[in-house]
Amino acid sequence: MSAKIEVLNVVALTQDIPEHSLLRGQVGTVVEILAPGVYEVEFSDDNGKTYATASVREDKLMLLHLRPVKAA
Repeated sequence: MSAKIEVLNVVALTQDIPEHSLLRGQVGTVVEILAPGVYEVEFSDDNGKTYATASVREDKLMLLHLRPVKAA
């Protein structure tokens, strides 16, 4: 069972989103839950400047873990 995506989670794209010039693997932060399984994700550069914001379905996201997590 995978963890639930929540606001402020760090996520990575599992598929390209060409209409926003975003590529698989780019990392963003969930800033809003728009509907069940649909998230507003903000993508920022190393200086914290936002370069894209997109509505992304859960099936195109991977939740990233920034601290140790026990395996099931």
